[in-house]
Parts: sequence; structure tokens; C-alpha cells
Amino acid sequence: MEPVTLALIIFLAGIVIGIALGVPVAISMGLPAALAIVVLSGWEGAALTSAQKMFSGSNSFSLLAIPFFILAGGLMNTGGIAQRLIDLALVVAGRLPASLAQTTVVANAMFGTVSGASVASAAAVGSVLSPPMRRAGYDPNFAAATNAVASPAGMLLPPSNTFIVYSLVSSTSIAALFMAGVGPGLLWALVCVIMVAIYARKHPELKGTEHPTLREGLIVLLRAIPALLMIVVVIGGILAGIFTATESAVIAVLYALILGLIQRNLKVRNLPGITLEAAKTTAIVMLLIGVSSILAYLLAFAQLPDLVADTMLGVTDNKFLIIILIMIILLLAGTVMDPTPAILIFTPIFLPIVVELGFSPIHFGTMMVFNMCLGNISPPVGNNLFVAARVAKVRIEPMIGRVMPFFWALTAALFIVAFVPQLSLWLPGVMGLLPPGTP
Repeated sequence: MEPVTLALIIFLAGIVIGIALGVPVAISMGLPAALAIVVLSGWEGAALTSAQKMFSGSNSFSLLAIPFFILAGGLMNTGGIAQRLIDLALVVAGRLPASLAQTTVVANAMFGTVSGASVASAAAVGSVLSPPMRRAGYDPNFAAATNAVASPAGMLLPPSNTFIVYSLVSSTSIAALFMAGVGPGLLWALVCVIMVAIYARKHPELKGTEHPTLREGLIVLLRAIPALLMIVVVIGGILAGIFTATESAVIAVLYALILGLIQRNLKVRNLPGITLEAAKTTAIVMLLIGVSSILAYLLAFAQLPDLVADTMLGVTDNKFLIIILIMIILLLAGTVMDPTPAILIFTPIFLPIVVELGFSPIHFGTMMVFNMCLGNISPPVGNNLFVAARVAKVRIEPMIGRVMPFFWALTAALFIVAFVPQLSLWLPGVMGLLPPGTP
């Protein structure tokens, strides 16, 4: 057996066995990749190569945006910004049937635009809205499911940590990716709104619960303006070229910190705990990125992306069938993998194929992230399911039944994202963020 073939077998078998046994994903990726390199380069060469690749893969200025955005999300959650956005969402959706469920969707979209993290959004919104939804007579499993499926909008709407990771792997513009995520992100929220409306038709007892006066609505809006301005500062600064995505993340931290302290919702004694939680999450992400660099080296050495491309293009030259096949593979992968490792593994494999088919790397990025959003609400790994179930105090098994109608509707929306490229490319194109020659 050729060394390259043996190395690939060791890697693929190792990662499957590791994930099946519940070994942390970073170890399930990194250890088999390093052992595969042993076959190719020997023990000393594998040790040196693995160490160098982990260091070089993590040594990126752009990656500094991730810990700062994570920290900003923690500060906003503790500092009362989340509550003010939820209050505003209740004013916006308060007159709709099943208004508390609609508020959950709107609030998750709003919080996602200032935190960039879906899990944090599910925790913040679910903690506030789950108790009143119970008191209003909502099925607790439906309430938790609505929170779970609405929260991934934060992975699509800017700023998005997931797009930052994709930008690193694909060498694409972070600003263009942020703007490309707006259309798919709004589509995600719209599908959730429609599904809640369908549910409300079957449960007419769930009427609109909030009828604020104009004066009350203006007061809520004024209270939420400082939180909304954070979106303008962070995203506007990037688009205007005033600062980079990394610098915008630092500004987001300072903004959330100062606003929380001024409003007296954030206490100095809370800061060590918030920082520690951000550091833990950052450590997990950075370890994944480091070991993925070992994986990227192995795949390049074995020429696996070329092999996959030749195989798929040899089966059919119909680009629509190939895209459907790629989407199905990513959809299945998303059910058993977190977004970061899935993007790190599959982008080097599939990106050359879609580029050869004439698709933009920016457009493909929105397809991948939309897929990963679906993975976040899919058993067995879907983090948002577990977070939403925990904050709503329900068991996850009965909740999944309420999630599935949303899941299938959002899967249909995925193919709209895949085959209507202007949904992703129109906004960055209008803003002049796309490279020349973008299809």
C-alpha cells in the first residue's frame, strides 16, 4: 500500500473513531492527522511539521477578532444590552399572533447582530422570554424550539465569528462576507417568522400580548438606541475602512464595557467571570484552528482536494447536481460536527470545486455557514438545542419534534441561498466589496 493511501486511511479512521467515542473534536482531528504525517515523514518530521503548522495556523492578526467578539457578547449579555434589545423586539412583534414567539425570533436576530454568536443569543433570549411564554400558555417545548431555531441567525448576520473562520481558510474579504450574510440571515429569520405564524393559525388562543402606546414604544426605542448604535459603529467602521474587523472587535468590547458600566447593569466584580468564560471559549476555537492547519497540510500533501474534485466532476458535469451533492454532504457533516471544525475541514476540499464551476468564494461561504446553522439545530451535536432546552427547563427529546418543521423549512431556504447567488452577492456588490470578475 502506498504511504499516501495508508496515511489517508489512518486519518479518516482515526477521526471517525474519535468522534464516535466522544473524544473532543480538536483531538479527534489533530491526533490522527499527526499520526498520518508520521507515515509520510517519520516521527521527527511529523513532530516538527505538526508544531510548525499549529503555530503558523494560529499566528494570525485576523483571528484576534474572535476572542474580542466573544468577550463583547459576554459583556452585552451581562450588561443589560440583551434585555433592551428584547424589549424593542417585543414592541416590534407585540401585535402579531403568538407575539412572544415572534419576539423570540426578532430578538435573536437583533442580538445576533451585536454578538455574532448563536449560542450566546439562545442563552440570553431564552432566559428572558421562556418564563413569560410558559405563563402565557405556550407549549414549553415549542417555546424552546423557537428559541433554538431562531438563534443561528447570529451566525449569518454581521459580525459573525463563523465568517471570520471561513475568511481565514478561504482568503476572502471579511467585510464582503459580513455583508453577504445579511440576505441569508434575514431569510433565516423570515422563515422562522412564517413558521411561527403557521403555528399561531393552529393555536388561535396565542394572541398578541403587547399593545404599547406610541409613547411607550418611543421610550423602549430610546433605551435601545445605544445598543443599536453598536451595530453602526462596528459594521460601519469596517465598511468605511476606518478600522479592520479585529480592531472593530476591540471597539465592540470597549463599547459594551463602557455602556454596561454607565447603565450600572454591569458590575466590576462580574468582569473576571466574563473574561474567564470568553477565554475558555477562545481556547477551544484556537485549538481547533491550530490542529486544522495540520489537517490542511496533510490534505495538500495527499492531494485529496484534487482527488475529490476529479471524482465529482467525473461523475457529472452538471454544476447544479454537484452543488446539491456538496450541500447534502455539508448538511450531514453539520449534524455531527461543530461549525468551526466543519468549515476548517471541508472548505479546502470543496472550495476549489465550486470555484471551477464558476461560483464565487463569497457566495460559497454563505452556503457553508447556512449549512452550519442547520447543524446547530440538528441532533446529536446541535449546541443550540441543548442551550435552548436548558434555559427553558425542558427535555431535549420532545423538543426535537417541535424543531423539525422549522428544520425542513430552513433546509428549503438553504437551496434558495445556494441557487440564488444575488441573495448573498447583491449587497457586497453594491458596496463595492466584491473582487473584480466575481460571478
